[in-house]
Amino acid sequence: MLNREAKVVDLAKAAATPLEYDNRPVAEVNDHVVRISIMTRPFHWHCHPNSDETFLVLEGRLSVDFEHESLEIGPGQLLTVPRGIPHCTRPIGARSVNLTFERADATTVAVAAPAGFAN
Repeated sequence: MLNREAKVVDLAKAAATPLEYDNRPVAEVNDHVVRISIMTRPFHWHCHPNSDETFLVLEGRLSVDFEHESLEIGPGQLLTVPRGIPHCTRPIGARSVNLTFERADATTVAVAAPAGFAN
């Protein structure tokens, strides 16, 4: 028997927004939140001291910049940033659509960009 609060989330519909930045919750799983992120510009340098953050690309490509390297992921690829690691995410091209998974009580702390990166 399904829980009365079970609901279907239409990710294609959620991603079919105009080309503007959006980051909103679409589901909760235990003590975690799942967000859909439509990125048209970089998100500032930050870290999450109390939560890992996992990115799953649905559309486009996403760059995750770290102090000494940048990793690019594309549709169907997943990357987890361990808690406390400073990073910056940005779309490759006009936009990327991603799911992000983190603790519902995750704290986001802005950090200074490493030398050679913009904040």
